[in-house]
Amino acid sequence: MALLGKRRIGLQRGERVTSKITDTFQAIRSEERTGLVTYVTGGDPDQERSTQILLGLDRAEVDVIEVGVPFSDPLADGPVIQRASERALASGGSLISTLDLIRHVRAKLRAAVVLFTYANPVLRMGTEVFAAKAANAGVDGVLVLDLPIEEAGPFRHAIVEVGMDPIFLLSPTTTDVRLKLVAELGRGFLYGISRLGVTGARDEVDSNARNLVRRIREVSSLPIAVGFGLSRPEHVREIGSCADAAVVGSALVEIIAQEASSPDLVLAVERYVAWLKGNGEVEGGADRI
Repeated sequence: MALLGKRRIGLQRGERVTSKITDTFQAIRSEERTGLVTYVTGGDPDQERSTQILLGLDRAEVDVIEVGVPFSDPLADGPVIQRASERALASGGSLISTLDLIRHVRAKLRAAVVLFTYANPVLRMGTEVFAAKAANAGVDGVLVLDLPIEEAGPFRHAIVEVGMDPIFLLSPTTTDVRLKLVAELGRGFLYGISRLGVTGARDEVDSNARNLVRRIREVSSLPIAVGFGLSRPEHVREIGSCADAAVVGSALVEIIAQEASSPDLVLAVERYVAWLKGNGEVEGGADRI
């Protein structure tokens, strides 16, 4: 196990140090700014417009794009992302179509791409087959939302073998033992959940976020992105005071839902990201979020 000072880093013996995600967070740190990670559901509201949304997010200069695989039983997601999965599934969305979506746009994207999925679609495809297909599509990292860290060994091996980063979640109730295990197995960055419960935008950043980041930093030098409930520029700034990046998901997905029938859908997405980064305003006012 490699060491950096007294902090463990998520690399096993013989593993490479660099990746697209690693390079992205190194740039964020060198530029002394807060990174922005955004989540969208692949195929929402349909495959063609989802393609344009990914390109729009990249034009808006987000650092990492999380692309969610639509799933029929998204238990960890709140109603906003559940409805996004329903829209994507209704338009033919699946794990295969989400990988096709990423493959179609990958060469045009500057941002790193993380595939966000539940375990069931991966297991149905087969872990090694999934890993090969995801890597071939240009995925940089994979986060399996409901995969227990104690059972993540085979998944991690398959992901790392094809050059992708396994991303793991940590919550305020994660024990110190599990936190250390996640720090050892994770690569690219660690994803801190700022609060318990399902996904969804909130008015304020949970007070547990800062303490969670402190605990993670005690055992890992990996970059930390914090999400769940973030929706406004002040949330991004607050997270940036302790973590490397803020993750915005449900609020962005809600913008997509509101503008799904509008010819200005992608423009609305780009404007929202600009607002999050402190540039410009959201059409309709901040109360819309």
